[in-house]
Amino acid sequence: MFKFENPIFFYAFAFIPLMMMLSIWYFIYRKKKLNSIGSSTLINQLIPYSSQRKRIIKTILFLLSFSSLILAICNLQTGSKLTEVKREGADIIVCLDVSNSMLAQDLNPNRLTRAKYALEKMIDLLEGDRLGLVIFAGEAYVQLPITTDYNSAKMFLSSIEPGMVSVQGTNLAEAIKKATESFSNDESKNKSIILITDGENHEPEAIEAAEEANKKGIMINTIGIGSQNGVPIPYTENGLVKGYRKDKDGQTIVTKLNAELLKTIADKTNGVFVQATQSDLGLSSILDKISELDKSKIESKIYSDYENQFQWFIAIALFFLLVEFIISERVSEWFKKINLFSNEIK
Repeated sequence: MFKFENPIFFYAFAFIPLMMMLSIWYFIYRKKKLNSIGSSTLINQLIPYSSQRKRIIKTILFLLSFSSLILAICNLQTGSKLTEVKREGADIIVCLDVSNSMLAQDLNPNRLTRAKYALEKMIDLLEGDRLGLVIFAGEAYVQLPITTDYNSAKMFLSSIEPGMVSVQGTNLAEAIKKATESFSNDESKNKSIILITDGENHEPEAIEAAEEANKKGIMINTIGIGSQNGVPIPYTENGLVKGYRKDKDGQTIVTKLNAELLKTIADKTNGVFVQATQSDLGLSSILDKISELDKSKIESKIYSDYENQFQWFIAIALFFLLVEFIISERVSEWFKKINLFSNEIK
C-alpha cells in the first residue's frame, strides 16, 4: 500500500508544459537571431563548438530534476507491513441531555457545562475502551460514532451546545434507543450506556427502552444532574443572565431532577444511578461499574508503519542536476571527433 503525504503539490506539474513551451520558443528565437546574422556556414565558423543538441539535453535533464523534486515534496509513503491490533475494553456510549433545562445553574456554571467538563476528564481515564456520543432533547442524534479516537471525542464534546437539537423536551426513550442501535450486533457483554440528564421525562417508554437494552446485554448507568427541589431555567445573552424562561401562561419554568426514574432505568439493566454534585459528577463510580463487565478482545488488521520515500526522489533530482551541470554547451575536441554531439545549428 502506498500514498502521497502532500498530493496537493502535484499541481506543480502544470509548470512542466509551460517550461517546455518556453524552451521551444527560446530555441526557435535563438535560431532566427543567428540566421539573421549570416549563413549557417558562417555561424559554424564563428562558434564552432556550439551544440544545440547539448542544450536540448541539458533542458531535458533540468525538467527531469524538477519533476523529481516535485515527487519528493509530495512524499511517497509506503505501508511496510500489515499489523494485527488486539484491544481489550468495553464499548461505552454517552447520552448527553442538551435540552434547555440543562442550562439551569444549580451546578456551576450550569448543568451542561459541568457535565462536559467531567466527561473530558473521564475520556483521559479510558484505556482500550471505545466511546460514542449521543445528544438528545426531544429527539436524539449520534454526535460521534463509537471510536477509540479520544482526541476526536474531545473535539466533538467541546462543540456540544444547547439548541443543537431543535425539538425541545427530554426524550429518554429515544436517547436509549439511538444508543442501543449504535452498538455492534455481536453478543459480547461489554456494552454500556452512560445517561447524563436531569431526567425530566415521565413517560413509560423510557423504562421500556431500558428493558429492551437489557435484553441485548447492555448496561445503562445513569447520572442525575440537577436539584430535586427545582430551579428556574435562565436565558442568557453574551454570557449574562437576562431573565428566566416562562411557560405560555407567563409562569417561570422550574426544572426538577427526576431521580426515581433514572434509578429505575439503571436498576432494569444492572447499572448504577449517581446523583451529581458540584465536586463530583459520579463518572468514576460508573467507570468502576463498567470495569466489572466482561471485556472482549477485538482484533483489527491495518496497514501501518508508513515509510517516507522522498529521499530517493531527492537523490534522483540531484543526479540529473549534476549531469546537467557537467554537460557543457560546447563540444570538446574529443566529442567532435567521434561526432557524439553535432555542432550544427538547427
